Amino acid sequence: MIRTGGVAGPVEFSTGARLEVRITTADVGKRVSVRQVVEDAPKSEKFTDTVGVLTSWDEGVLVITRRTGERVRIPESSLVAGKVVPAAPARRRGPAASYAELARVASRGWQPVERERLGEWELRAASGFTRRANSVLPLGDPGLPLDEALAYARSWYAARELPAYVQLATGAEGTQEPLCAELERRGWAREVTAELWIGSLAPVADHELPGGVVLSRVADEAWLSRYQRKGVSEVALTVLGRGPSVWFATIPGPAGAPPAAVGRCVVDGRWAGFAAVEVDPSRRREGHATAVMTALARQALDEGASAGWLQVETDNAGARALYGSMGFAAHHAYHHYREPDAPGTGSGGSVGESYRSP
Repeated sequence: MIRTGGVAGPVEFSTGARLEVRITTADVGKRVSVRQVVEDAPKSEKFTDTVGVLTSWDEGVLVITRRTGERVRIPESSLVAGKVVPAAPARRRGPAASYAELARVASRGWQPVERERLGEWELRAASGFTRRANSVLPLGDPGLPLDEALAYARSWYAARELPAYVQLATGAEGTQEPLCAELERRGWAREVTAELWIGSLAPVADHELPGGVVLSRVADEAWLSRYQRKGVSEVALTVLGRGPSVWFATIPGPAGAPPAAVGRCVVDGRWAGFAAVEVDPSRRREGHATAVMTALARQALDEGASAGWLQVETDNAGARALYGSMGFAAHHAYHHYREPDAPGTGSGGSVGESYRSP
């Protein structure tokens, strides 16, 4: 046990607890709560607390990864308290789900054209159409030392003239904070952060549904004319069309004009995954996104699903407000790490499957 002194006056880390540092380097990989003293700060701000996964403790510096994926560096000399804490409490509303379950469901809902297994890693490629379909999804041991596994992945993507990306998650039990830190130590750059949200389907389906929403098994020309990724290729059509039970929703526009709104849903057992919710910018705030989500949710309920998931960018305030009002909430954050010294990806590397403002 490490004890750190040098703090004036009694300070309680938690009610009735002694102020002690009860973590060591052996606790790397565990969820911890630490308190540090801040030099030269006002008395009321003398201490600051950090909760997250202890991802490294080297050369007198702790690195803690918060739920959002933010990494906090804390000098060992500034610690005044620290302890291992239980995993984040289960959500109090909505469906229960593990990270591994959601990662596999999300992968089945946005399938690549080509894939290969490397132990418990999955290498995915789709000619550069979206990072999710062109990245490594590690859900366990690759069966090789990390450097060899990363070298294999880089070679695999290079053979397809693509940069290597690794998709990793933070902020839930079983996510990959230590692997994030290992990649960053090797020079892999985090390029994109988004969140996976989950919620119950029934409240979404309970919204009033005006007439005019058309459901189809295929993305026809009208649907594609509203989808914001212009020049959709055959590869993109393949990705959009794959999944256990895929549905496309369309709210038609005036004669000869693109639809007012579109959306996509994949039903997979108890889960329904929503994507590609797009609304004509001139028709926003008219309830079209809600109508699309409601129609798709009702279809999913009819097929036996009870829970929904979607992915949303962290800076998309409009979409976050919409989905929050429907009962969705963040389950974990996910990040795409790009190999060092990779050439540019152009528009093919954008996260086009994430949600935009309705």
